[in-house]
Amino acid sequence: MRKSNAESIGLLIRQFMRQNGMESPLNEYRLIQSWNEVVGPAIARYTGDMYIKNQILYVHLTSSVLRQELMMGRELLVKNLNNKVGAQVIVNIIFR
Repeated sequence: MRKSNAESIGLLIRQFMRQNGMESPLNEYRLIQSWNEVVGPAIARYTGDMYIKNQILYVHLTSSVLRQELMMGRELLVKNLNNKVGAQVIVNIIFR
């Protein structure tokens, strides 16, 4: 017999994670993991360390030419990464 106040397990897990402060770190992890898929393998080859601090994604690049190119398309890249995760995780990207 099914209860009338039943909720989906996915919704309950999201609520639990939000209440315990685990949703933001998980979204940050998912955003970093989706970097290669969003930018493609050509750009991912030149990518080094990445981390998020205060809603800013810091990306270390080995190519100065690529750094300049990505700086011009930064807003679109922020939008695409946030859309991939499904939440507003970052507001800016700093390339180093």
